[in-house]
Amino acid sequence: MADRTDNLTSGNLLGIPETRLPDDFVDTQVAEELVEGDPRDVAARHLDSPLAWATLAEDALSDGDEISAYAFARTGYHRGLDALRRAGWRGQGPIPASHAPNRGFLRALAMLGETSRRLGDQPEADRVTDFLREADPSLLG
Repeated sequence: MADRTDNLTSGNLLGIPETRLPDDFVDTQVAEELVEGDPRDVAARHLDSPLAWATLAEDALSDGDEISAYAFARTGYHRGLDALRRAGWRGQGPIPASHAPNRGFLRALAMLGETSRRLGDQPEADRVTDFLREADPSLLG
C-alpha cells in the first residue's frame, strides 16, 4: 500500500512505476566529457547519447539555427526513447528528472518542444508539453 500512496501523492494516479535509465547510461560519461569537450566531438563519439544531442540543439538554437536545433533535438529524443524502452518503459509513466541519467532525454524532449514552437508546429509543442508533464510534472513549474 505504501507504493500506491507514494504514487498518489506524486501525481502518478495510475500507479505506473518510474522508469530510470541505468546508472551507467552513456549520458553519465557524456556529462563529464561535455565539461571541457566540444559537443560535436562528444556527439560523434556517443551517437546514442540524448544529452549530447540536446546540447547540440541548445547550441544551435542559441546560434539562431532553428532547423538544426530541431533536428538535433529530435535525434536526442529518439535516442532517448530507445534507451527508455530498453530500461522497461512502455510508453507512459514517470521519468523522473531527479535521476541524473534521465536528464539528457528530458532536455532533448524539452528542446524538441521549444524548437517545434519556434518553427510554428504548435500541435507538436503541445504534445511535448503533455509528455513532459507526464514524465515529471516538476519540469513545468
